[in-house]
Amino acid sequence: MDKKMALSDVKLFVLDMDGTFYLGDKIIDGSLDFISKVKSTQRQFLFFTNNASRVPAIYQEKLEHMGLAVQESDIITAGDVTIAYLQAHYPGKRVYLNGTSLLTASFGRAGIYLVEDHPDVVVQSFDTSLTYEKLDKICSFIRQGVPFLATHMDINCPTEDGFMPDCGAICELITASTGVKPKYLGKPCQETVQMVLKRSGLQLPEIAFVGDRIYTDVATGVNNGAKGFLVLTGEADMNTVAASRIKPDCIYDSLYEMSAYL
Repeated sequence: MDKKMALSDVKLFVLDMDGTFYLGDKIIDGSLDFISKVKSTQRQFLFFTNNASRVPAIYQEKLEHMGLAVQESDIITAGDVTIAYLQAHYPGKRVYLNGTSLLTASFGRAGIYLVEDHPDVVVQSFDTSLTYEKLDKICSFIRQGVPFLATHMDINCPTEDGFMPDCGAICELITASTGVKPKYLGKPCQETVQMVLKRSGLQLPEIAFVGDRIYTDVATGVNNGAKGFLVLTGEADMNTVAASRIKPDCIYDSLYEMSAYL
């Protein structure tokens, strides 16, 4: 698709963060120019990250240090989608969570009933405090038939120096041990799209999901009736595109290149 035409009817850009807007603690060149162009053309942006190890307030502070002031409501994580899913499908149920202290506190503030034993449902996330004891515990619960959820399916989390294992990789280990696959939330799942629609009030054809991963960022748009744009500043390259069954609606070198076509 023509790079300019692909953007012509987009009213909202749902932007991935790590690998798209910044890498680790370094902003990607031209990211702020993209935001300025979005604003000047009367369009909207929303940040959505599958990285549920942190919460919107932390990302808000990080973006501010990079020169971009946003509201907490401008940022959604896969953790937020998971909380909403638990509230809708497991209200008042006992939840065992493998996640960071930030995510655990976020679940608690949302009224999720967190327990260490006899859960009704278990949740695995990108847990940088993961221990063998935690893995053993969640596997034991799953073998007992407890429903298995995961905040997101990302295999690797991009860093300034490469990648580190993410939630999807942890879940592969759990599945290898138990034979049970989780119900994933976050991108590219429909629950994520529904949250974005509710937050924005727009229609699917007016929304573009933008990111550096084909199987999450791009797939969210392509598989759900919105647009899916790939930027080549993170995980995916053109070899990844050639090997993928999911094809981006358009490919840009970066957000900066995308801004030139707005």
